Amino acid sequence: PKPVDMANQVIKCKAAVAWEAGKPLSIEEIEVAPPKAHEVRIKIIATAVCHTDAYTLSGADPEGCFPVILGHEGAGIVESVGEGVTKLKAGDTVIPLYIPQCGECKFCLNPKTNLCQKIRVTQGKGLMPDGTSRFTCKGKTILHYMGTSTFSEYTVVADISVAKIDPLAPLDKVCLLGCGISTGYGAAVNTAKVEPGSVCAVFGLGGVGLAVIMGCKVAGASRIIGVDINKDKFARAKEFGATECINPQDFSKPIQEVLIEMTDGGVDYSFECIGNVKVMRAALEACHKGWGVSVVVGVAASGEEIATRPFQLVTGRTWKGTAFGGWKSVESVPKLVSEYMSKKIKVDEFVTHNLSFDEINKAFELMHSGKSIRTVVKI
Repeated sequence: PKPVDMANQVIKCKAAVAWEAGKPLSIEEIEVAPPKAHEVRIKIIATAVCHTDAYTLSGADPEGCFPVILGHEGAGIVESVGEGVTKLKAGDTVIPLYIPQCGECKFCLNPKTNLCQKIRVTQGKGLMPDGTSRFTCKGKTILHYMGTSTFSEYTVVADISVAKIDPLAPLDKVCLLGCGISTGYGAAVNTAKVEPGSVCAVFGLGGVGLAVIMGCKVAGASRIIGVDINKDKFARAKEFGATECINPQDFSKPIQEVLIEMTDGGVDYSFECIGNVKVMRAALEACHKGWGVSVVVGVAASGEEIATRPFQLVTGRTWKGTAFGGWKSVESVPKLVSEYMSKKIKVDEFVTHNLSFDEINKAFELMHSGKSIRTVVKI
């Protein structure tokens, strides 16, 4: 008998469904519809868990909708493509992208940003660009997440949300280039544009902070000061390139004053990798008068506001923000994979734990405990 053409069939598979906020994920059998025009169906091989997934699951994310399949740090193989898809085909090795690159909106056409807006509205509602979902479970529609939904054996994404990568790349490692590593590394090399000899401070030594340290080191920074209230993270930060680490709880004065004293007036570049608005202020105020640049990398909770005295900016400091490290995604992620394959950037060292799909809730526990940098789940 001829093999069944799966390309236009519904696939039944396992997925980790978030039925409601604040509850553990539930491994369910779901149905994944075939890709429509300009969509791609991907067999996910590996995915990691990021703080953003936990933020949405907690119920604090105003854009969070349920029931949903979370996950946005994944890698896999194209299973089938919808009509009109020309740049991808079944069998391609890919990383799904939560920031797409359509190549034609005014954001994509502007070299100053990577924030493609082509499918922003529907993606924010948990839907495909045509306003519908490809997932069902127990007769209910299940929403998509960040345009990727990698906590599933199969997912459907827009064709502009896919980076085609080196087929030799280990997917249980390069899945991390879908978010955390790319974000931190790009914050240093793209957004801050750290120069050789610079003095840098990195607030928050989780996965993103370590990637910032790696970027500062690649850029030739002379001093990279790691800042975290968990001293257990210091040894690893030094392996990634931190020259010294400090704990704000060890000082009676504000951490920005400590850094100004340590660095003869402040750092050239600082990075906030936590999402805490008080730390964002400290990071700006730790910058050197006249030229210091502070980059907000961490995502603060909805409704939070940042504050500082305007004089901080009048006297020559710059406050910047970055999303996905400023990388234009479709074109840049394959290059980041190549940099990893040629050992210019680290990826393996970020993976502290590996779990099976049915242990995915444990990955969240490890993250909340501070014991893991990144946990990779084999799907």
